[in-house]
Amino acid sequence: MSRSSPTKTRWFSDSEGRSRGLRKDRNKAAEPLIELRDVSLKFVNYSDKSYTLKRAFLELLLRRDRQVPNSEFWALRDINLRIRRGERIGIVGSNGAGKSTLLRLLARIYPPTHGVLDVRGMVAPLIEMGAGFNSELTGFDNILLNGAMLGFTRKQMLAKVEGIHEFTGLREFAHLPLKYYSSGMYSRLAFGVATEIDPEILLVDESLGVGDAAFRAKAKERIRRVMDRSHAVILVSHELNTLRELCDRGLWMQKGRLVADGPIDEVLDAYIQSVNAPAPAAEPDPAEVSG
Repeated sequence: MSRSSPTKTRWFSDSEGRSRGLRKDRNKAAEPLIELRDVSLKFVNYSDKSYTLKRAFLELLLRRDRQVPNSEFWALRDINLRIRRGERIGIVGSNGAGKSTLLRLLARIYPPTHGVLDVRGMVAPLIEMGAGFNSELTGFDNILLNGAMLGFTRKQMLAKVEGIHEFTGLREFAHLPLKYYSSGMYSRLAFGVATEIDPEILLVDESLGVGDAAFRAKAKERIRRVMDRSHAVILVSHELNTLRELCDRGLWMQKGRLVADGPIDEVLDAYIQSVNAPAPAAEPDPAEVSG
């Protein structure tokens, strides 16, 4: 790996190479949909919140070095992972373990700091739904906009509009600017758009609350149907019974590292045992002992 370019990220589409013959199609089917090789992700926290454009210009004019105290931490460290077609993967771990961060990395929200990330196929992330919405546009226009961001043509998305309206119940608000939608309406529209497509790779963060109780039950069933149509599914959830029911492979994240990867029941049992294990007793203070 070149020192000058430690990070390599590649995105592939199934439309690439279709004319290259059946042999390459078979090879492609055998390739993992997702592959991470020594992937790490670093976040930097800039503590100087008052840094302005005017101050930057003055420092440049006076040729002074900018001194901005900051801190950094590794959200993900040395992740090696292969995900193949047909796999249903559940990710567990305590809060802050890196579960949702890993999903965002796979969804292209964060680029890796180091390592190689290959993603082959269209990704549907149910993690930050509606992130690409424009509040000044209507609900109808945002459906087309989100579809374009996911790689669909206008004609393809127009064919999906009726299904989205039917599921969300927002047909009468279709030509109202999104800035007038309630938070519940916004979430329903975002969820409806994200689940109307047939993704090859589905990323689900179940910590998202979508609408009221009745709509959440409806949304859960819709997610199940989308999972059935997807080539690979990666699901983050604190509901371990749901993971046992829906997944066949488990990943256990701890402090940004992948500490276990295997059959879902084995990984969940090991995780539960770790969580329920008694904390180690604190060592006595030498001063108190001597006293």
